[in-house]
Amino acid sequence: MAEPTTSLTAAREQALAVRSLYEVLEERFNGKTWSLHELMIGFSNDVGYIGRLLLAHDGTWGIEGDPRAELEHKLAESMWWTFVLADKLGIDIDEAYAQTMDRIRSGLEATIARTEPVR
Repeated sequence: MAEPTTSLTAAREQALAVRSLYEVLEERFNGKTWSLHELMIGFSNDVGYIGRLLLAHDGTWGIEGDPRAELEHKLAESMWWTFVLADKLGIDIDEAYAQTMDRIRSGLEATIARTEPVR
């Protein structure tokens, strides 16, 4: 199994530090932090918006602002949500990512090895 990359570990740590700042404000404004379900709703909304941004990127949906800059922001934010949700669920996302990529790669390599290219 591959070891998690340093950049993935650093990204996770940074994401959790930002989440802790949000939790301070949630406590101050709402008297509680967001539940797992509220976090998932936030993530789902961002993923849905990425679909619209892809349409804007292709020129089939109008938005205000720069579609590429918005896509960069929302894709990075989606990674943030993933780190936050994994932490809340007690999932070691670094290990899960490495294991998942190893499993996918192995499956793809096996399929490639047993199939012939289209001529």
